[in-house]
Amino acid sequence: MKIFLLIISLLLIIIVLLQSNKAESTSQIISGGNADLFSQRKERGVELLISRVTMTLGLTFFVVSLIMNFI
Repeated sequence: MKIFLLIISLLLIIIVLLQSNKAESTSQIISGGNADLFSQRKERGVELLISRVTMTLGLTFFVVSLIMNFI
């Protein structure tokens, strides 16, 4: 079970690093210069797939961690 959790965590790290940046630079987030950061932008194609895989891996990691804690 610990090896499964390790594999999920590594996959989660990799898939998060593959996600595209929605902000142009960090300084714009702090200064508020990027007004369309949280706008209604639809994800399509590979971006949508990566987003769904990230959500699935995150939920799986959470559930496996809870199961390991109570067993």
